[in-house]
Amino acid sequence: MSFLLPKLSSKKEVDEAIKGVAEKVLVLRFGRDNDLVCMQLDDILAKTSHDLSRMASIYLVDVNNVPVYTQYFDISYIPSTVFFFNGQHMKVDYGSPDHTKFVGSFKTKQDFIDLIEVIYRGAMRGKLIVRSPIDPKNIPKYDLLYQDI
Repeated sequence: MSFLLPKLSSKKEVDEAIKGVAEKVLVLRFGRDNDLVCMQLDDILAKTSHDLSRMASIYLVDVNNVPVYTQYFDISYIPSTVFFFNGQHMKVDYGSPDHTKFVGSFKTKQDFIDLIEVIYRGAMRGKLIVRSPIDPKNIPKYDLLYQDI
């Protein structure tokens, strides 16, 4: 289903999307088109993109094409989904230590729709972090690895 969604294939395209999408939630899915979990997520994103078109713009980003953002957002697990609103990085409290991105695939289309609605409403009120409406048992669990440099 990744062929149904627009792709950003360079740092410049990602920068333009972040700066250019106004009054909507920008959804950037970082991953690979041939990864099974990415395909599952892409299916959910594609099926909901029309319903959310007034609130969100959804783009796919290949982690191999934009290593600058892959490193900046510390994307060590794929897929990872990052959200922006009017050029501002939106954070979501999923009940995990990392509020900067959603790691893994959403269990249902409704989980993704609910999350976009909460981010959109929070962003319209000027909030930079919102609480996730997704049931904690539907959020993939993973361990964060920190490296001291």
